[in-house]
Amino acid sequence: MTALAVKGLRKRYGSFEAVRGISFKVEKGEIFGLIGPNGAGKTTTIKLIVGLLRPDGGEVKLLGREMPNKDVLRRVGYMPQELALYMNLTVEENLEFYSRLYGLSKREFNQRKDWTLKFVGLDKFKDRIVRELSGGMQRRVSLACALIHEPEFLILDEPTVGVDPNLRANFWGYFRQLTESGASILITTHYMDEAVNCDRIAVMMKGKIVTIASPQEIMEKTESRTLEEAILKLTRW
Repeated sequence: MTALAVKGLRKRYGSFEAVRGISFKVEKGEIFGLIGPNGAGKTTTIKLIVGLLRPDGGEVKLLGREMPNKDVLRRVGYMPQELALYMNLTVEENLEFYSRLYGLSKREFNQRKDWTLKFVGLDKFKDRIVRELSGGMQRRVSLACALIHEPEFLILDEPTVGVDPNLRANFWGYFRQLTESGASILITTHYMDEAVNCDRIAVMMKGKIVTIASPQEIMEKTESRTLEEAILKLTRW
């Protein structure tokens, strides 16, 4: 079953075409990565999918519905690259704020908060002011805010940027648990040691998709020993 279908997506800024007619699909229960150097068009693609930018061409179908669609977005969790947290509120207060944005009632929030906090390792920090937490802990809060409403589809834009290697490994453990429970994930990352954990990846370069395949298939196709070596060959960074 296809969770996300992107077809012929385009975005132009004046004479510069940031996204150049790309197409790809994310299947249910899959971790699908958008990989590429800075400026490849990854974040622009994410913003087009969630409706933060208006496309100049193409279409996006998410969970079977054409986007943008407010009802569908209630079933989607979005973790942007830049933290979008209220630094003077507690961890739990941030969670409650986002739960309201996603349409949860107070009762539903109370039913979900303990599981969510424990899932990302924040159950002992729920009363801490966010600005007092480390950068890595703040990113956990951001992930928790994207998970509070139990989304069917999760969109993560560079979720582990600036996070230490041990915490990055924990994050990927979270992601795999979510897909094993039936969720689908679209993720961008420039860490190649992380990208190998994706089921499939789309390699982007200058607004285009160069190839779509599993990390192993890409390494075999390019006769590379590592995914980083393969991506370098495909994009000539």
